[in-house]
Amino acid sequence: MHGYIQRIKKKELHNALSRSPAVAVLGPRQSGKSTTAKMLLKNIPSVYLDLQDRVDRNKLSEPELFFDRYRDKVICLDEIQLLPEFFSILRSEIDKDRRPDRFLILGSASRDLIKQSTESLAGRIVYIDLTPFIVNEVASISLWSDIWIRGGFPESVLAKNDMDSFNWRLDFIRTFMERDIPNLGFNIPVPTIERLWLLLAHYHGQTVNYQKFAAAADISIPTLKKYLAILEQTYMVRLLPPAETNLKKRLIKSPKIYLRDSGILHALLDIESYDSLLANPIAGSSWEGFVIENIITEYDCWKPSFVRTSNGAEIDLILERAGQRHLFECKLSKAPKPCRGFYELIDSIKPKSVWVIAPVDEPYEIKKGIYVCPPAGLEI
Repeated sequence: MHGYIQRIKKKELHNALSRSPAVAVLGPRQSGKSTTAKMLLKNIPSVYLDLQDRVDRNKLSEPELFFDRYRDKVICLDEIQLLPEFFSILRSEIDKDRRPDRFLILGSASRDLIKQSTESLAGRIVYIDLTPFIVNEVASISLWSDIWIRGGFPESVLAKNDMDSFNWRLDFIRTFMERDIPNLGFNIPVPTIERLWLLLAHYHGQTVNYQKFAAAADISIPTLKKYLAILEQTYMVRLLPPAETNLKKRLIKSPKIYLRDSGILHALLDIESYDSLLANPIAGSSWEGFVIENIITEYDCWKPSFVRTSNGAEIDLILERAGQRHLFECKLSKAPKPCRGFYELIDSIKPKSVWVIAPVDEPYEIKKGIYVCPPAGLEI
């Protein structure tokens, strides 16, 4: 049995509560939001309501009375996306008493999807994304290879064996399509979202061709874009934008698409074990998505993008902030050898640091200023 695993967002979450009347922790279902919130509030006077529970929802039938009763405690509202209209009530209550440590809100949808929150609580709320585990959070108890094959959802990565993990992910996928999507107010036929999700798994790591994707999914381009937005805003899909940079080269302008959790990707493609993954043609793209998601999650204050030229030269990931750039290339090899175009782009971009993330045992310098590093322990 594993005890509570510390999250890298813990300090940020604690600081946000100490300065803001409301903090929203957003992320996919089953990513550990409720557990993290309960551990944070363990030694703080607080009250917790699960809005999926009819009894807990009824406690808010007269919200003013409830707030008065627990005015001296942190009120935690879990699964807030089920009551988006409640944000206007929260705004009124916060404006009466704007002291910090008042509300901790948990939701399984992005701030853009919970529109009322951004409209009603502007200037009154801090948003923090909490994803499934990344490598550096569980490196002490799990091999990166296990995290790669199983993904980062706690129930999956901490399962007793690969088969238990695989079955949990299949159940998650089914529940997401049959219950979570309708609960957010979207009427999407299960066969349609299932077909699209499987299609995206096969195109994982490729640039988006809307016409090609729509034809393969047998839906219109506007419908495709709508469904992709839903998957993106429920933390299932990441659209990585092309870099906005002038390199005097013809650049690919379409985003690249990834399934954010490698374990969900592998379940959709019926890949049950690490050996099966290495033998699958998707292995290289899967590694790329796994590495990119871990880096972006850990360094979420940096703007992510990629570069690909029309002649095929590419940088898998660029992190940019305050004029500084860090470059990352993902190679599924014990002896990675970046191509010539990679070095040409480095000369053009002139980054602060360059990293090749590969399944190696320890970091080493491959060329002056260019480091090969395993997925755990990266520090920029």
